[in-house]
Amino acid sequence: MLIHLHPDNPQERVLNQIAEVLRKGGVIIYPTDTIYGIGCDIHSTQAIERICRIKNLNPKQAQFSFICKDLSELSTYAANMSNPTFRFLKSCIPGPYTFILNATKLVPKLLKTKKDTVGIRVPDHKITQAIAAVLGNPIMSTSLPQEDDVAHYTDPEVIYEEFGHLVDMVIDGGIGNTQVSTVINLTEDYPELIRQGAGPFEI
Repeated sequence: MLIHLHPDNPQERVLNQIAEVLRKGGVIIYPTDTIYGIGCDIHSTQAIERICRIKNLNPKQAQFSFICKDLSELSTYAANMSNPTFRFLKSCIPGPYTFILNATKLVPKLLKTKKDTVGIRVPDHKITQAIAAVLGNPIMSTSLPQEDDVAHYTDPEVIYEEFGHLVDMVIDGGIGNTQVSTVINLTEDYPELIRQGAGPFEI
């Protein structure tokens, strides 16, 4: 199913429809402030395993992130944040960043690394934020297949043709970007750049 959402003013009726699909363990493809992503409810183990099959990943070795609606929700899933870390996050959120943070017990086991860390995003994108808000909890997030950190798929209609049969819903929020998010490790005292992407990195 290809669903059209207004990028600046997402329709509430459609958002509720998307949230219902996610609550039932569905898998969606959706726009962010960087590239289009594949996602599901973070509490749906079956949906996460289904995404692993789509991407040919081992669930125990995959490194997923998830999307929060705002900094307040992010704080629920990130443990032991220092004041400098919180200030750094506040300066970057919302934006094209993925932050590696120490995970609280609320983070599902499948989404934690062996080091008990997790990747969390708060995209600067009204559709993504609205879906997370209506759902009531974060959305698990991973990228569509790509090479060299550059997206092959930016047109939602092309994405639907390629992946529509593998997921429950493709959300058309307009043409996506080609760059991935910038990944920053915030588990230590100082921010560490892991991957340069769309977001500038300055300490």
